[in-house]
Amino acid sequence: MQKNRLTLYIFIALILGVIAGYLYNVYVIDTINKRISRTEASIKNIDNSLKGFIDTTGIDYKLLANQRIIQVNLRKANDSLREDKLEGFTILSDIFLRLIKMIVGPLVFTTLVVGVAKVGDVKAVGRIGGKTMLLFISATFVSLLLGMLMVNFFEPGKAMHLAMPDSHLSVAINKTALSLKEFIGHVFPRSFFEAMTNNEILQIVVFSLFFGIGTAAIGEKGEIVIKAMDAISHVILKITGYVMKFAPIAVFGAIAAVVAKQGMGILSTYAVFLGEFYISLIILWALIVLAVFFVLKRRVFILLNYIKDAMLIAFSTSTSEAAYPKVLLELERFGCNNKIVSFVLPLGYSFNLVGSMMYLTFASLFLAQAFNMHLSLWQQTSMLLVLMLTSKGVAGVPRAALVVIAGTMAMFNIPEAGLGLLIGIDPLMDMGRSATNVLGNAMTTAVISKWEGELN
Repeated sequence: MQKNRLTLYIFIALILGVIAGYLYNVYVIDTINKRISRTEASIKNIDNSLKGFIDTTGIDYKLLANQRIIQVNLRKANDSLREDKLEGFTILSDIFLRLIKMIVGPLVFTTLVVGVAKVGDVKAVGRIGGKTMLLFISATFVSLLLGMLMVNFFEPGKAMHLAMPDSHLSVAINKTALSLKEFIGHVFPRSFFEAMTNNEILQIVVFSLFFGIGTAAIGEKGEIVIKAMDAISHVILKITGYVMKFAPIAVFGAIAAVVAKQGMGILSTYAVFLGEFYISLIILWALIVLAVFFVLKRRVFILLNYIKDAMLIAFSTSTSEAAYPKVLLELERFGCNNKIVSFVLPLGYSFNLVGSMMYLTFASLFLAQAFNMHLSLWQQTSMLLVLMLTSKGVAGVPRAALVVIAGTMAMFNIPEAGLGLLIGIDPLMDMGRSATNVLGNAMTTAVISKWEGELN
């Protein structure tokens, strides 16, 4: 009954957030948005005028360049003013996300250590880990491939007909590092405490695996550590219950901020692109549920009922990380053994973000289409393989996918300025892919539990 009430409250918060955001946009933010639009139009006109100058040392050129600086500063000032006006809404979701991040690191560490230690020897850890990674790699490949197929089928970027921008135009998103050295640095922690402080889930997972195997290896002395970790994890889960009571308020703030900032017009402007992306997500959902149906049979629909609140939280806050504690609880209630959940779920949050995976190929190829760039089948396949590597360990937090896309675009000479097309609607797309990440990880954990005979 309590679960149903939470779902109801989150739905009510979603609706109230949309209404409040719309009203705030119309009566408060709209004026600022119009000023931002005017400055953007001025900057564009000045850029076009500057292209016509051969002599860049003349007075007229310098006057135009100064006008551009003034307009850029005006835009920044209005951006800051808009963010200040939205602070009342964003602070609600920020508090919730900070509380969740406070929990996630310690929860991943304690539960994974207990999970690995309970699994027992290195061989058992290797067997379960091998099955888990095989599922993750398969799911990643299917998600990326589906994104590639769907964007080629719908061709949402073809209608854009964008001209190739000047090389100096860019957006303020750092490209992801693709070197092996940087990748290794992202995986292996140099300090456990640094990994915990920065909420580097993949690094925490690596340390926890070593710690859990070491704890199991020392025999009886390790039992004390396991009991302590188990007790700490239960304390953290109790705290999770308190934090989740704040979820509807956070959902209200997050949704209201998005609608207030972008307005309802963003939905109509990008309606086709958004619609096609969400259709692709629904197809991915169907594929996941169908695949798991062959393992769990009709229990897959019971599992969906258990995790619906977690998916709603991920959808509303645009981060699958926010749903982690809730998913962990619901999987145990569903009947998955604690040692499997504690082992598989943290790995999933580093290696199995299927919604984000699909978005990577979908969005990257959308931008190529928008600039009328034809990428051959071999180039698209190369992109898919590159993304299979660069996407591993991408955090389940807002905007992380844009960083990976920025790096991938540079490899295939897709103009970086095209990211501007995605930034405005990224929060709306992030909602769907975050909920999909939760679905994928929950289903994978249930399948591993079934294969290991640990599903009650």
